[in-house]
Amino acid sequence: MSEHSLKGKLALITGASRGIGRAVAELYAKEGAHVIAVARARSQGALEELDDTIQAIGGSCTIAPLDLQDGDALDRLGALIYERWGKLDILVGNAGILGAITPITHMDVKEWGDILNINLTANWRLLRSMDPLLKQSDAGRAIFVSSGAAHKHKPYWGGYAVSKAALEELVLTYAAETKASKIKANLIDPGPIRTMMRAKAVPGEDPSSLPTTAEIAPLFLELASDTLEKTGELIKYYEWANIQR
Repeated sequence: MSEHSLKGKLALITGASRGIGRAVAELYAKEGAHVIAVARARSQGALEELDDTIQAIGGSCTIAPLDLQDGDALDRLGALIYERWGKLDILVGNAGILGAITPITHMDVKEWGDILNINLTANWRLLRSMDPLLKQSDAGRAIFVSSGAAHKHKPYWGGYAVSKAALEELVLTYAAETKASKIKANLIDPGPIRTMMRAKAVPGEDPSSLPTTAEIAPLFLELASDTLEKTGELIKYYEWANIQR
């Protein structure tokens, strides 16, 4: 893929203050996209650091600190994007929480609600708000982050697994509904990646044995390409990386 392959593109990335989201934001900006970086309000400092980093490499960024559980705020964001740019080229739904690692019947109501609200409902609200903007793009791209946990039925991971399995169905349904359009909607299963969430989930693991977030970012770049043909697919990073070697 050529340098500045996203020149003139507008990309919205959730969970952009750290981890995979930050790596994707930096790469997209390097490739010429204007990045709308979304993260929780308490992550504003990290978003400002991201903005500084992007400006230092000659890119451009708009930070949007907001609570993904605030659906009205997501709707307002969609309206603001329309007023300023009139379209959205790339939507990356990366933000997510691990939730409690516990028997599924031991989760309390708030824990269950939070994990579904952030990992599933927020992404539905994003699609609902951004779909008209993606349709205004010459090549709308929607990319969401799932997990292998969605298919493993792993004990004590029920809340996270259920939310990611439902997210997959959401995105694959959206892909089927937009198949006749220029929109391409796909999911990425990162597998084990060197992130804070992974360290929390598997505290005894050696992080140096895992790929970095910078290594997975090029897959997000590929799925944002104007020439992309695939839609309605779940791409596993490890399989994709093996093909690249």
